[in-house]
Amino acid sequence: MENSFKQMIVKRAVAALLVFTIGVVIIFSRFAYIQASKEVDDVHLYELLETRWTQTQDLDGKRGSITDRNGEVLAEEIPSYTITAVLDDQFESHVADPAATAAELAPALEMDEGRLEELLSRDAFQVELGAAAKNLSYEKMQEIEAMELSGIHFREDPRRYYPMQTFASHVIGYTERDMSEARMGLESSLNDYLSDTAGYIQYQQDGSGRPLASQEEIIKEPEHGDDVVLTLDARIQTAMEQTMSQVDEMFEPERMMAVAAHAETGEILAMSNRPSFNPNEYESIENYTNYAISSRFEPGSTMKIFTLAGAVEEGVYNGEATFESGSVEVYDRRIRDHNNGEGWGEITYNEGVQRSSNVAFSKIAMDQLGPENVYKYIEAFGFREPTGIDLPNEAEGGLIAESGPVDAVTTAFGQATAVTAMQQVKAASAIANDGKMVNPYVVSQILNEEGETVAENTPTVSGEPISAETATEVRDILTTVVSSENGTGQAFAIDGFEVAGKTGTAQIVGEDGRYVRGHGQNLYSFIGMAPADDPEVIVYVAVDRPDLEDHEIGSEPVSMIFRQVMEQSLQYLNIRPDEDELEHGSAEQILLPDFSGEQAESVEEELKDLGMEPVMIGDGSIVEDQSFAPETPLAAGEMVFLVTDGSPEMPDVTGWSTRELRQFADTAGVRSEVEGSGFVYAQMPPPGSSLNGAEAVQAKAAPPGEEPELEDDKEEEEEADELPEEDETFFMD
Repeated sequence: MENSFKQMIVKRAVAALLVFTIGVVIIFSRFAYIQASKEVDDVHLYELLETRWTQTQDLDGKRGSITDRNGEVLAEEIPSYTITAVLDDQFESHVADPAATAAELAPALEMDEGRLEELLSRDAFQVELGAAAKNLSYEKMQEIEAMELSGIHFREDPRRYYPMQTFASHVIGYTERDMSEARMGLESSLNDYLSDTAGYIQYQQDGSGRPLASQEEIIKEPEHGDDVVLTLDARIQTAMEQTMSQVDEMFEPERMMAVAAHAETGEILAMSNRPSFNPNEYESIENYTNYAISSRFEPGSTMKIFTLAGAVEEGVYNGEATFESGSVEVYDRRIRDHNNGEGWGEITYNEGVQRSSNVAFSKIAMDQLGPENVYKYIEAFGFREPTGIDLPNEAEGGLIAESGPVDAVTTAFGQATAVTAMQQVKAASAIANDGKMVNPYVVSQILNEEGETVAENTPTVSGEPISAETATEVRDILTTVVSSENGTGQAFAIDGFEVAGKTGTAQIVGEDGRYVRGHGQNLYSFIGMAPADDPEVIVYVAVDRPDLEDHEIGSEPVSMIFRQVMEQSLQYLNIRPDEDELEHGSAEQILLPDFSGEQAESVEEELKDLGMEPVMIGDGSIVEDQSFAPETPLAAGEMVFLVTDGSPEMPDVTGWSTRELRQFADTAGVRSEVEGSGFVYAQMPPPGSSLNGAEAVQAKAAPPGEEPELEDDKEEEEEADELPEEDETFFMD
């Protein structure tokens, strides 16, 4: 019994020893495998140790900047600051008194004090304080930092910033503030160039997180984004933006678009739309469309330029031949001139161009060119294709009406067919550039961080639809549209320069598919080039359905923009005026100083020395306000209104332009009521009258050289390219 028990004990011991031995062998084998392979369950031990003891820090790159042609920054990456509030009392710097901290911080952040106190009273280690405490500027951060509020700290983050605010915004576009996504414009289409690539730095650390001195750092430098240089000129663009904002405020149109281009190269010098937006505040964007390239519309009479050019090129145009104006029957339609079909009797075709006669261009299209050649020149001037401008979302060419026999005629004078503003600018380059049509472009070059050229645009001739001789003759005829007493473009004349151009008034299709009727319910436009004998600049402006008084005409808001942009463009390109054409002033650029608080007498002398025309509002000795903001670029000879601390009196405003009168009224703080357009010939109150308590100044105006209109004769001398009610069946975009 005892032996069998001992035998059992021995067997169990042997079994246990065997199990133990097997276990040791297995464990040893596993250790040997791990030692050899450096892996445990597919986890590489060396890599695990490297990960645990290796620290990696990102090195941020920088998104490329966008500048104008002269290096003026239009979009850049800057640091921004976010407030974090430490609430945990274990930290020395924490918010000990939420109510007091909120009371001091709320005004700086423009936040509700109660809401701020609620955030600062939460049971949390730390909190952020909402949108108002994010993306703070360096100046705002310093302002808050100077308050020395316990527990208030700042985190620095990069953000995209547009220093020129509402400036060519549809061209530039925008990104999210943290640059996580590019949303529109060049920011989006050139995102691959502008984007940066982050780098990193790696180093070994000990258990306390301290870098090991014996280990080398591994550094991968970040790659910064490329910089984009535009053809835009900030000075010309600023003039465009300022004037469009002024017109927007005065006339409240549905939309506006303007383009300034270099005639010889196709470089876009300025481009803007209304409604516009500030890309720093992209949450409030009303309009995402760059109308100048994406919106197709009936051009109106600006299209007559290209019909005229085709007729001259074909040798069928005789400007001294005559025709009977008023109306003409074309197939089953009757086409009327814009003055209700009354016309001007028998006139020459040159006068028909000046007066923008629909009948004249109907006859040119039918009897001289013929429908086939009308469409031949539509294609030659590029209206069937997009311009190819280097901006996103350009419309896919014009919508050319050619479904019926009358379509060639209506297309010839700008109705039924729909094109873009940029197509018209490109086509006009052939008129300005001796027959050579150039492609428009807005990106000059792209530079890497070393300043080396990565990509570049150069002027490209896309076709020669007409000869140099034809272009010269067409410019000569278009010059009379502006200079002739019969011309519809008198309001677009510029002192010292001959302007060649054409007005346009296009109808708008309403929701019911029919043309909208009523005073001001049109799209008014003008395309002009100067100097006419050798154009350097082309400017196109369109204003859609401005809010016009009964006595106002559609060319008034258009001419305000055109004249300012063209004048500034010619000045900045150092194009001198023709002394024979110059009536007053000079083309010298002047940046207006800030005169606030200065002696009125010395300011008046300084302005005269600068070649300006100062007008004092009040007989005081100190200047309190001025009609143009400091640093506004002005042409010599410009009126500058200065508000003094004295009693204001009404000046003699006869001979002033309606624009100058409105500037005076705005600066004086009274309303202006102007009957007519052009230059003032009558006023109320009379010169010398006190303006204290006055609510408005009244005036009557007329174009230069014309007799004052009679009280009962308010017929608007402006073309309106319209067909009779029964003919409104044409295609519109």
